[in-house]
Amino acid sequence: MLPSPLRDVEDERFGRHGVRLALKRDDLIHPHLVGNKWRKLVPNLAAAAGRPVITFGGAYSNHLRATAAAGRLLGLETVGVVRGQELAGRPLNPSLARCAADGMRLHFTDRAAYRRKAEPETLAALLRAAGAEDAHVVPEGGSNARAVHGCRALGEELRGRADVVAVPCGTGGTLAGLAAGLGPGQRALGIPVLKGGFLAAETAALQERTFGGRRGDWWLEDGFHCGGYGRTTPALEAFAQDFEERHGLPVERLYVAKMLSALLVLTERGAFPPGTRLAAVITGRPFP
Repeated sequence: MLPSPLRDVEDERFGRHGVRLALKRDDLIHPHLVGNKWRKLVPNLAAAAGRPVITFGGAYSNHLRATAAAGRLLGLETVGVVRGQELAGRPLNPSLARCAADGMRLHFTDRAAYRRKAEPETLAALLRAAGAEDAHVVPEGGSNARAVHGCRALGEELRGRADVVAVPCGTGGTLAGLAAGLGPGQRALGIPVLKGGFLAAETAALQERTFGGRRGDWWLEDGFHCGGYGRTTPALEAFAQDFEERHGLPVERLYVAKMLSALLVLTERGAFPPGTRLAAVITGRPFP
């Protein structure tokens, strides 16, 4: 896989504060497995060694969609455990309908069981209920030690090319690998798209399991999640539309728009000294 391009953009909203903005176009890596999904899934699917793959996500999970697409492309059986109950008689939403069209078998579970899915007994029960006892388990968001190693290459591709590299965060795996791959003097910034303030501990734990301890200089900026995962606001929608018009970039709303909006707010607050080169990782694109 060739490194994804890093492109400078002219945006006076950043420029007036002496900040140069560049976009790391990870959304161009693969037509179906874009951005961090490719980087995290490839090592996990290799570990499956042809076995069925089971993974987890919400009703609008980009990770489920990417896993389903990978299964179709590679001829792997995939099972998606979906948070929440299926509504009888209601059609699947577009995300889950795409998963099903790609051959993923969907298994819905209540939120209480979903929250406990990492517990061995609950996981075993979910696998039995889904008819996937022998499947290779990929965690929610694909974030585990294999995924962190896969995302380390992202940081290595950006060594010496930016002062601060920002990435939107759902489970912390991309940030954990990115930070480990950057060079001296570079910092990684994570923008959580879920509320709760738990990602610092999750990211540190992923680095501990992968590398034996914290790696790289990284931090998180909470407060830009718009109320939680899957939620947006009219202000975020207006920002995303404006950014698309300015730069000709389709802006995915649940991750990328929140990160870009956060970077502008932080720049206006003076969080980045004049002369900073800021790279924003475009982890995905809007699904049709």
